[in-house]
Amino acid sequence: MSSEDIVIDVRNLSKRYEIYNSPRDRLKQLVLPRLHQTVNRAGMALRISKQRPTPSYFREFWALRDVSLQVKGGETLGIIGRNGSGKSTLLQILAGTLTPTSGEVNVRGRVAALLELGSGFNPEFTGRENVFLNARILGLIQKEIDARYDHIVAFADIGKTYSSGMFLRLAFAVQANIDASIMIIDEALAVGDVFFRQKCYERLQQLRDTGAAILLVSHSMPDIEQFCERAILLDHGQARFIGPASVAAKHY
Repeated sequence: MSSEDIVIDVRNLSKRYEIYNSPRDRLKQLVLPRLHQTVNRAGMALRISKQRPTPSYFREFWALRDVSLQVKGGETLGIIGRNGSGKSTLLQILAGTLTPTSGEVNVRGRVAALLELGSGFNPEFTGRENVFLNARILGLIQKEIDARYDHIVAFADIGKTYSSGMFLRLAFAVQANIDASIMIIDEALAVGDVFFRQKCYERLQQLRDTGAAILLVSHSMPDIEQFCERAILLDHGQARFIGPASVAAKHY
């Protein structure tokens, strides 16, 4: 894989969360360690040798630990693992909505991310208003939205009511028509009917043929094996396997 082909380069990526039992513990963590350090510095100035360790009022949770991977343009990478294994955290970091605790993340090109059903949509708005709202959030200018609007509406094929499936149709239609070089999908296609899912996969194939990279999170191993060349298996935040999708599915 040459460096010129790589659109996603992740090296030793880790994400840590601080878990507090109560809001009071969060306040303690904000104030008391600083006070403790001040007291320790005063003790050092007075040449008091005994120093107490700085207390902490949270427990650590590592959603990701030292994950490394590379994805090239035109490739489809499956991301699999049990719930809580770090899949969504990884995608959110790649999409730029989360900041890693450590490690390097380099993403080249425009990213279209379908991470949460209905994200960026207002149920009080019309379908047209939601298209313009979401497209603006994704960075398109007015002329670009106008040029794509008919394609988005034709692809979504929605009415005036909003079920979860309708949100999916509209969200995917917008994301699939912004000419992104990287498409990230987190389980969103699981709620669509079989005909719309087939339509989505055909569109993803078209994007892949034009050189776009696809990242797909799914619990459906047949989908992973059929649509992805490679897959990464995450377990408790660590990459247990990266390789051919069919082999990763068997490990899972």
